[in-house]
Amino acid sequence: MKASTFFTPEQQATVVSAIAEAEHATSGEVRVHVETSCKANVLDEAAWLFKKVGMHRTADRNGVLIYLALKERKFAIIGDSGINAVVPAGFWDSIRDHMQQRFSEGLFAEGLSEGVLMAGEKLREHFPRLKDDVNELPDAISFDTDETVV
Repeated sequence: MKASTFFTPEQQATVVSAIAEAEHATSGEVRVHVETSCKANVLDEAAWLFKKVGMHRTADRNGVLIYLALKERKFAIIGDSGINAVVPAGFWDSIRDHMQQRFSEGLFAEGLSEGVLMAGEKLREHFPRLKDDVNELPDAISFDTDETVV
């Protein structure tokens, strides 16, 4: 299965909508990337992608990447140094556990959307949106073929 066809168009729209909602009241940036297969350790691959797409260049270092590797049935959540400095210990694990539970129920788009919104709540708490805030990164889902869905 190709990464770009794992979610239906409606499910993709739900995830993109969750990204936009999560970012609405924060200067933080959330990205979702879906790969058909992960060629390395999922955390290493997510960290490499985090840097490749420039998430480390946000003004407040408050980017969050949720990375899914379909074939391996693994995922990772990576937060930049700004958000990592202010979230409590175990915060990312709580999102991971929630998403894993939803995934085990077969609710992939729901679990992903809920994870995005959970990250957005913490971003909003620590990095509220300012009047002059700009959306520094696209809200679209990216795929291993560099396809994006808006």
